Amino acid sequence: MSFLMSKADREKIIKALNIDVGLELGAIIQYIHHEWTAEGLESPEIIDLFEKISKDEMKHLERFAERIVYLGGIPTTKLSPVKTGGNIKKMMQDDLAGENNAIKVYKEHIKLCEKIGDTTTRLMLEEIVSEEEGHADTWETTLAIKK
Repeated sequence: MSFLMSKADREKIIKALNIDVGLELGAIIQYIHHEWTAEGLESPEIIDLFEKISKDEMKHLERFAERIVYLGGIPTTKLSPVKTGGNIKKMMQDDLAGENNAIKVYKEHIKLCEKIGDTTTRLMLEEIVSEEEGHADTWETTLAIKK
């Protein structure tokens, strides 16, 4: 396998992507847990959102992990903290906070990719940020948060 970037730069990208893997692992578990435990009058529609978004996060996880392996690394199994419990509104607020954190972290990793010149990983991250922004918008709309 030949790479145009140095071993040190590959290692930086792998380290950043493993942070992203951890965020996605935590998000998947959090969303699925929320799906299992959500109760209330509005829960059927919200449960469907928890399930749909957890599946989107699984796709992100797979893309990150595949890129890590391609670059010669091993995807982590360490997940980011998972927030559980509370009513549906708290669950949605926790999920919105998670989406906003992921967006912030992924944008930092986009800058790293630009600095190193890793266009492929940068483009992947940009696509995923766009999807995460869609998730954040879903929660902001559902929670009726004004920007």
